[in-house]
Amino acid sequence: MPDLEHALDALSARVTSLREARTAYPSELAPILDAALAELDTASELLAEARAELRKATDRRQGKKDGPQRELKLLRQVFRAFPVPVIVLDGGGVVRRVNGETSRVLGSPDGYLVGRSFPLLVDVSRRAAFRSHLTSVLQTGQPAAFETRLAHQGRTHTVQLALTRLTMPGEPQQMVAAVALPTEVQLPGPAAERPEESDGELLMAASRRQDLLARMAALLLDEEALRQPVALPRATRLLAAEWADWVVADVVRDGMPRRSAVVAPKDHPLGGLVRQVESAEPAASQVVAHVLERGSGLVHEMLDDETLFGFSAEGPLLTAMGAGSLLCVPIGAREGALTLVRGHDKPPFTLADLGVMQEVGLHLGLAVRAQRSFQRRSRAADALSASVAPRNLPDVPGYEASAIYHPGASVGAEFYDVFPVESGWGFALGGAVGKGEEAASVSAMVRGGLRVLGAWESDPDVVMRKVNEALVKQGTGMFVMAVAGFVRGRTIRLSSAGHHPAALLQQDGGVRFASGGGVPLGIAPAAETGVEEITVGMGQTLVLYSEGLVSSRNEAGEPYGEERLADVLGRCAGQSPATVVKAVEADRSAFSGGQVWDEIVVLALRGA
Repeated sequence: MPDLEHALDALSARVTSLREARTAYPSELAPILDAALAELDTASELLAEARAELRKATDRRQGKKDGPQRELKLLRQVFRAFPVPVIVLDGGGVVRRVNGETSRVLGSPDGYLVGRSFPLLVDVSRRAAFRSHLTSVLQTGQPAAFETRLAHQGRTHTVQLALTRLTMPGEPQQMVAAVALPTEVQLPGPAAERPEESDGELLMAASRRQDLLARMAALLLDEEALRQPVALPRATRLLAAEWADWVVADVVRDGMPRRSAVVAPKDHPLGGLVRQVESAEPAASQVVAHVLERGSGLVHEMLDDETLFGFSAEGPLLTAMGAGSLLCVPIGAREGALTLVRGHDKPPFTLADLGVMQEVGLHLGLAVRAQRSFQRRSRAADALSASVAPRNLPDVPGYEASAIYHPGASVGAEFYDVFPVESGWGFALGGAVGKGEEAASVSAMVRGGLRVLGAWESDPDVVMRKVNEALVKQGTGMFVMAVAGFVRGRTIRLSSAGHHPAALLQQDGGVRFASGGGVPLGIAPAAETGVEEITVGMGQTLVLYSEGLVSSRNEAGEPYGEERLADVLGRCAGQSPATVVKAVEADRSAFSGGQVWDEIVVLALRGA
């Protein structure tokens, strides 16, 4: 042990000499780094010799039982006392261990960095290079060294980073030792103008940045942020709550930046200055123009030009806002700019703040793009849904009519309609087999064909066959289950193309089903349909329904089915069509636990 302690003292002295050489010869870092790596090899040899001697001594005195524990204690002691910053990383770049010198140089409490991602400390422009070096060292076993900057606790450290693969006792995977040799430490402001910060203050600042990123990610991933244009206002309010006095968001539309959101200090009255900031032209702001042109953020820790953010009628906006520090980052890929302003009485923004806000701007841009894409698709889905379901049902002489349409989890293809035909009225219900915009467009085409041809034909079966012929010629590859009926007084003539049979509710509560049948449209040029005539008397109700109704399932996987439908209809005898369709949907919802996978359509016509 005395020999080992003497060797370590000598190693420490040589490391001190290396530090002095680094200061004296800042332009000759490569030889100094080579010497430092040689000292690491020396330390490795010392540890190997000490381990061998300890094993021998332990075997002689106590046997092999306690040897590994004594060896690990020695290794830990040497690691903690090592005179250069050493960080042990796993294969994913997560910090597993740091020594005391690392905590001292980076200004973090002992153990604070353990479990955190080391690449987050590396300068953004060098993160990809760091990951490449890390992967190479793990795979090849060859050490690597390169210069980079480490940003931590509001300070920037320029270091020579040396990576070496190693195997840790008790660890199943390969590790990497990262040795950081500082060449320069930069505070984010002039030393004379910036008060010394305690370790606790630096720790709190770093924790706040991490907390901001986590909260921002949760906010932008919320489903409502996609459905409604709330991502940008919510993000600016979150930033203004604890991060800045003023937050201004400008979004590029039609090639020009437009002011989209302004959040003022909580104690600031609305109107006046807020209105001036809202009405100012973003293009007149030097910082906004700079960020949009170059696609990178900037920070002014101590403002010396209050005209950077534009003017109001009373002078520079920054003067009126009481600005002492300003930060501006791009939203997405030059899709806008996010500007944060702090007053003279608040700590100035730092380079670390700039790095965090650039991440926020990038994520915010992704969220805004996703919101626009979702809303475009949502509007298209709404348009398709409107094309397969009428807004209101017309009055059919001699009948009361009512329908219910419940959209599914995705853009579906069910349709229903009530429309005038030659010498009367007609109705139709059905859907293309499939999901999405293409299926919905095919259903809309069939619905339109039935409506148009019904104006010239008196037989629904003739109409159905002509629509089938047209659908086959279109070559969509889809087929459609449909049923159409033409009303002639109390008689309804039905034509079914593979659709579920209609149900007739009697006045006494009895239910009987039509024949249905037929083959779906679009399969073969010669349609095969099922034709039937049904008499609907006073107080009787004809009910048509979609595949989504009878195929709904409960938790046990059982289908709703037509038998349960008949039971519900039997309890609705004498009720209005509106009551009937609502009762059916309520029963189905209770049966399936409120879940809806496919569209639900129920159409009822009652003899009046």
